[in-house]
Amino acid sequence: MSTTETQNLCGLKKEDFQTTLNGKNTNLYILKNSQGYEVAITNYGGAVVAIMVPDKNGNVANVIQGYDNIKDIINTPEPYRSTLIGRYGNRIKDGKFTLNGKEYNLAINNAPNALHGGPAGFHAQVWDAFQMSDNTLVLNYVSPYLEEGFTGEMKVTVVYSFSDDNELVIGYMATTNKKTIINLTNHGYFSLAGIADPTPTVDDLICEINADFFIPVDNTCIPTGEILKVEGTPFDFRKPKAVGQDIDADNEQIKNGNGYDHCYVLNKKEEGELSFAARITEPNSGRTMEVYTTEPGMQFYSDNWGTGQKGQHGATFPRRSAVCFEAQHFPDSPNRPYFPSVVIRPGQQYKQKTIYKFGVVR
Repeated sequence: MSTTETQNLCGLKKEDFQTTLNGKNTNLYILKNSQGYEVAITNYGGAVVAIMVPDKNGNVANVIQGYDNIKDIINTPEPYRSTLIGRYGNRIKDGKFTLNGKEYNLAINNAPNALHGGPAGFHAQVWDAFQMSDNTLVLNYVSPYLEEGFTGEMKVTVVYSFSDDNELVIGYMATTNKKTIINLTNHGYFSLAGIADPTPTVDDLICEINADFFIPVDNTCIPTGEILKVEGTPFDFRKPKAVGQDIDADNEQIKNGNGYDHCYVLNKKEEGELSFAARITEPNSGRTMEVYTTEPGMQFYSDNWGTGQKGQHGATFPRRSAVCFEAQHFPDSPNRPYFPSVVIRPGQQYKQKTIYKFGVVR
């Protein structure tokens, strides 16, 4: 290990993330802020493989689930772990949508539905990367016409920056040459206790979500068409409560998601404003994470399908050892005209900003 790498808090080696796929090179990029904390990202799928932040005693640990080499990222049985998601985050019913009277068919990779842009979506592409500064990485990708069944050629830029306040800021921009749909997000698997063998369950995490409504789903996790109040349900996180308190409640929606796997309708004063979405606190370490986004919705996923697979530095990821807060538009929006539109046209620019801010309470 070189001197530079031994100084990396994450202990990751760039050469372990270097390979060539379809003529494009993969690599590891480490963002550091003035406090010396780190975020490590690979340009394969924009996967965030480490977020090194302190607990209440100053002990630094990685709070996002990832791998320590490119081979494991490519071959993982959980391909969306802590990656960028596109062209369409979440599910589209039966993998079909209609634009201008024409029906488009997508890959069915979460039967009977399409999920997260398909098996060869943005999470499985090598992005062109440029590290602008110690704390900023720019990723670019051109999604070709009819990639994974989506119409139009789409040019996408994602900017990761890591502020001196331990904020991971993700900015998304996209344009298209043909009318199409778009719903980008990041699928970070956050484990605020720090990844370990085994990584602790999230049951004791204290969670708050700034939403009065959520979107119920059927047993294939497709919206029923309703928008329901969280009041009086296991989905009410308007006041902080433990994730595990109602996660196995005798509730049809909990059963349909095998736990929490639902989109929340975020409280907004105006469309597109950057506002508070969620906060979690890990009681033992004192670590906190706040989420702010311009998006209308946020999928809260409690890692209900984890299998205990191996991750970085010998860590293992059992069921419910992470939470995901995927800022996005609502699932199946192309087939729900009364949901906020996900259509983008030539001459328009898609923009989104989401912030994950890490801190501590003592």
